Amino acid sequence: MKEKSLLLQLTGEMPLFKIIDFLLDNKGLDFSKTEIAKGSGISRASLFNHWEQIEKHSIVDVTRRFGKTRLYTLNSTNPVTQRIIELERALIAQALEGAPKKQVMLRN
Repeated sequence: MKEKSLLLQLTGEMPLFKIIDFLLDNKGLDFSKTEIAKGSGISRASLFNHWEQIEKHSIVDVTRRFGKTRLYTLNSTNPVTQRIIELERALIAQALEGAPKKQVMLRN
């Protein structure tokens, strides 16, 4: 079983944060909604319950279209997304500060 990310440890495993966490982990790649739901570990119904908010806040960009299918990627130029990325970096920095020296050195 995959260990929870620092973001999910802080925010809990709400579907919205699971979607954002998946997109953060896969920055630069694009996915269909079905792939995002599967990668996030949530149902398609749950994804669709939160998708309007994700699009409303421009957290994703459409990268390609295949007929009715659209592929999405994290919109890292969006101010909201940038703040989420900053939060993730701060959590990582804080975790590294608390980690034993040996572990920090191994990650460099």
